[in-house]
Order: sequence, then C-alpha cells, then structure tokens
Amino acid sequence: MHKPVETSSPATAPTEAPRLPLSRFKVIDLTLARAGPSCVRTLADWGADVIRVEPPPSDADANELVGRRDGSDFQNLHRNKRAITLNLKSDEGREVLMRLAEQADVIVENMRPGVTRRLGVDFEAVKKRNPRIVYGSISGFGQYGPYSARPSIDQIAQGMSGIMSVTGIPGQGPVRVGVAVTDIMAGAFLAQGILIALLDREVSGEGRWVQTSLIEAGINLLDFQATRWTMDKKVPPQEGNYHPTNVPMGLYPTADGFLNLAATSNKNFKVFCKLIDREKAAADPRFASPGLRGRNKEALNELIATALRAKTSHEWFEMMVEAGLPCGPVYNIKDVFADPQVEALRITRPVTHPRLGEIDLIAQACEITGFDRSIRSATPDLGEHTDEVLQSLGYDSEAIEKLKAARVI
Repeated sequence: MHKPVETSSPATAPTEAPRLPLSRFKVIDLTLARAGPSCVRTLADWGADVIRVEPPPSDADANELVGRRDGSDFQNLHRNKRAITLNLKSDEGREVLMRLAEQADVIVENMRPGVTRRLGVDFEAVKKRNPRIVYGSISGFGQYGPYSARPSIDQIAQGMSGIMSVTGIPGQGPVRVGVAVTDIMAGAFLAQGILIALLDREVSGEGRWVQTSLIEAGINLLDFQATRWTMDKKVPPQEGNYHPTNVPMGLYPTADGFLNLAATSNKNFKVFCKLIDREKAAADPRFASPGLRGRNKEALNELIATALRAKTSHEWFEMMVEAGLPCGPVYNIKDVFADPQVEALRITRPVTHPRLGEIDLIAQACEITGFDRSIRSATPDLGEHTDEVLQSLGYDSEAIEKLKAARVI
C-alpha cells in the first residue's frame, strides 16, 4: 500500500476504491515503446480498466524482461494496468483477443501500419466483433501515404518535422529536444482523440478509428513556428535560448549563472528597464514597440546581458518577482523536485512495488476537482493477470493449461 494521500480537507477513509472518471471503460493495450504506452497511461491513470497484452517470453529472455520491467522508465509508463501474455500469431491467441475486444471500449496499438492487418486484429476485423470499438493507432508517418510503411522513432520525427531545425544555438547545426517530445505528444493527442470518439459514441453509437503519428505530433508542436512558413513564407532559424518573435524573452547571463525572463509588453518593458538601471532604453526609438524590439533584438539582448551581469541570479530573481515580472531559474532535474512549488503541486506520487518497495512516479499533469490522481497500483509483472482475465472470458482451468502448453499464453 502507498502512503496516505494528503487532502486539503478532512475526510473519512473510503471503504472501497473511489470512482474515477474513466472507470466505466475497458481498454486493451497492444502498445510498444513510448508513444502508445503514454497514451494508455493517461486512460489508466484516470480509472480505465486497462489490460496490457504482451507476447509470452522465451526462456532465454525471461531474466532480461524482469530487469527491464523494474527500470524507472517501464514502471512510470505501465502503472495502473493489468497484464496478460498472448501470442497473437496463433489462432487461439487471436481468438482470446477478439473475446476481450467484444467486452472492450478501446484498443490502442502503435505497430507499423499493416502489421495489425497481417495479424488479423486491425480496426475492420475488430469492428466486425464489436461495432462500438474505439480503435487508436500511432505510427511514425501515418496510416497512408508514401512513407506509411517506414519505421520511425522520436529522433527521426524530430528531424523530419522541423523541430531540430529550430532548436539550438544559431550556427551550431540541428539539435534534438532533450526529451521524446513527438512520442509523448503523439500519445497525448491520441488519448485526446480517443476521448472525443468515446463522447461521439454516446450520440452515434458507432466505434471509430482514431489515428495519429509522430510526424503529425511534431508538426503540431511547431505551432506558430509552422505558420511562420505556411502564412508568412519565412523559414524560422535557430534562435538559441531567446524567443523567436517576442523580445526581450529568453535566458540571460548574470553574475553567477543564468536567468529566464520575459518583459515583452510596453508596460513590463518600462518596469524592467528601470529595474536593471537602464531607463534610457525604454525611451530608445529602437525599442519603442514590440515590433521595433524584435527588429533590434541583437542590440537589446546585449544591453540586457551587460546589465544583468551586475548581480547574481538570485538577487535579480527576487527583484523581478517583487516587480511582478515573469522570471525563473534554470534547474537541473534534482533541483526541480526540490522546489517548494513543485512539492506543493505533488506531481510525484508514491506506489509500492512488490520487489522495489515504495517508488515515486510522475502523476498526470492535470487535476480534476473531485478526483484524485494518486497512482493506484505498480506496473504488473509479465502475464501477472493472465489467468484472472481468461477466467473472466469463460476459460476454465483445463483450457488455460492447454493454452500455456501450446505457448499461446
């Protein structure tokens, strides 16, 4: 059991598991790697009954699988789920999956396009058994088009979506973002699409195939950088740690480090110039409006950098917070979780694992009043719930043993 959850108001201990907003939905998780699992994690965290389907292990890789499952990444991706093993290349395995699908609301997969069709578990095949199924798919390049059959990973998608071209210091060459942004956001977009399809199903009664891809997620993340090309026909360059269009906004050196700050409105710019003892800059015709500041950003950024070297990051931070200006330090990961605001938000939540003991994982990034985002259960072991799930489908002990002997489970 994990530690008791603190609440802002006293409450009696619940006698049963609290209702969560997605608790009425059953989800079949056929995902791999990161993009698909991050989608399913959202559904699981908010209460969906998620059954993760994985292939049965061979004797040779059993120990490796345990080690990988106990790693922090795997534990963070697959909490709040049940787990079964199933060989989808066998007729018996496919039939088990189809029986699960008949009871399910959602299936999520992120195999290469064409694989689910070859296995006989694609959207059209599942829809014949359950017309109300919402089927979610993530791929590298989409389900159609000249690149659809190609494999992809986050770094390839970062490069081909343009993200790497606008990341980094000018002139240093392309730079990847330090986290798997296209994986994570493809998962978030698919979860959003699945929830939209479930809402539509309440009206139409129909299941839907919800699709996204790493490259679509990357392009969507470009946001205003993308429309600088689609509307303005400008190819955005690397801007380093400065904002591409809003000035002054960026990372500036101080006497002992760096500080992120923003003072882009005319009002904030005047306050900022007075604070750093550069009041004349506020009246400088080169900096008289946001547009002019953008056109003369090199001169303005150098002026600010020179001024900020007079004090430490902490001294400037305290002054700017007092003046109501947006600013903040640059943390390493350890610093992030020591920050009192991060601690107050309680985005890390404990859960107890049978081998690892109490571990801290990262909770969902949004709060919903009336619901708690605690992590209910640790990542299950491979096939931990296989017998339980098969019994719920009507398989008796003898049938389950036969499936085990045939290496279907």
